[in-house]
Amino acid sequence: MRSITLIPGDGIGPEVTRAAREVVLASGAAVRFEEVAAGQSAEPEHGTPLPRAVFDSIENTKLALKGPTQTPFGGDYRVTVERADSSGKTGKRTYPSVAIALRKEFELFVNVRPVRNYPGVASRFEHVDLLIFRENSEDLYLGLERMVDEGTAEAIKIISVRGTARVTRFALDYMKRLGRRQLTIVHKANVLKLTDGLFLRTAQDISKPHPEFTVNQRLVDTLCMELVMRPEEYDCLLLPNLYGDIVSDLAAGLVGGLGAAPGANIGAEYATFEAVHGSAPDIAGKDVANPMAMILSAVMLLRHIGEAAAADRIEHALIEVLREKHRVTRDLGGTAGTRAMAAAIIEKLKA
Repeated sequence: MRSITLIPGDGIGPEVTRAAREVVLASGAAVRFEEVAAGQSAEPEHGTPLPRAVFDSIENTKLALKGPTQTPFGGDYRVTVERADSSGKTGKRTYPSVAIALRKEFELFVNVRPVRNYPGVASRFEHVDLLIFRENSEDLYLGLERMVDEGTAEAIKIISVRGTARVTRFALDYMKRLGRRQLTIVHKANVLKLTDGLFLRTAQDISKPHPEFTVNQRLVDTLCMELVMRPEEYDCLLLPNLYGDIVSDLAAGLVGGLGAAPGANIGAEYATFEAVHGSAPDIAGKDVANPMAMILSAVMLLRHIGEAAAADRIEHALIEVLREKHRVTRDLGGTAGTRAMAAAIIEKLKA
């Protein structure tokens, strides 16, 4: 029986994680859940959005299914963590959000985002099947900023051979296991010649000994244009952190939006799986949130731990419910609530 840390999160997080948990348990997967609180909802009781119990649980399970956690825009909001790092040194570290804190503290160096069309989900495009690998540990997204003077702010962009080589090797290995063969390296090396230039050269160098893969490169602006014109021409994408964040959300828009977009953050020892949409506090508690992305994130988790049969059953049950259209949430064209949609999927699993 494999234990999984469950983080309900903020806003609609508790509703969609509850739906995913119930669906996973109904699938027959040999797993159990250990629930811990994180996010702004945890602050009143614990005094921090990231209590020690979260780290204790993930250190034990090595896995987490995480709901969305809310991060304020702007200001000086920081998440402070005090624990031993991978070298055993204890100290205080601050991060711009709970999500980034977990990625850095557990060295989750790659974000994996599958983007594909599902039956019954309205989309401007057909035949989209993308797999996006986003480097998670470097680049501007780390939020290393400072005020130079009263009228000027600057941010530091960090790209390293180590970080790029690590994510490239992961992407090639992941693609090999899935039988995928085309990788596009995404960059802006025509202007950012040192940082993005290093990312491009390193990824190309790591890919050279693997002739079984077709490896291309695209400027990030060119890629964005081509994705909204001919997304079916792309297979797998490898991007630095900030471009990966932006392009993966753009790609989700090709297939129906963030409500259909699962994600995983994976490292050498730990992995977290989470829907990539926000906490949507305006609809929290109203039983209208679409649980599809969270359920698909749970499907990714099950495949990650070798529960492929249960994952396949859940995905097939979800597809049946989507095709029938009746018992899905309003954003998917139905009239069901979060609980009713999860119940419909569970009904298919038990049929």
